[in-house]
Amino acid sequence: MTATVTKSKSVPSPRSRRPSSAATAATALPMRRYIESSALVAALLEGDTAARASIRAEGQRVTSALTLTETNRAVLRARLSGRITAQQERAALLTLKQFTRRVHIVTVTEAILAHAGRRFPVEPVRTLDAIHLATAEALGDPPALVTIVTRDVRVRDNANALGYPVE
Repeated sequence: MTATVTKSKSVPSPRSRRPSSAATAATALPMRRYIESSALVAALLEGDTAARASIRAEGQRVTSALTLTETNRAVLRARLSGRITAQQERAALLTLKQFTRRVHIVTVTEAILAHAGRRFPVEPVRTLDAIHLATAEALGDPPALVTIVTRDVRVRDNANALGYPVE
């Protein structure tokens, strides 16, 4: 399964050459960082500095179009419930807009949705979490080369079970 990227830049595949030394291989960073909604919401609305650092860490940032919708809805809910002020809402939405310019956005395709309907290693998995996991898998990279950035325990447990590093 291949992912559809909505940005004009193509998502490059990881280098096929191996590092020249074991030391380089041990310190090499994963090539991609899949940013899941819970981490982005934690960084924007909860001031989670660890989430913010993981999102900003070195590597190509990738996310699902679903992340943008979920995060936008979380900001709206926070404002409507009085959890954040109008000024904080504007700041969060501006930061989200900046994030969208710096991340490769993967379209939720029929193939991703079909893949999300399968059984995962650690059940139960909520539907939106399954879509995030299926999106990360659709990138086509070996799991060791994609770090999943999440604050969701179900996503974390399944990502670990599938072989992905998790932050």
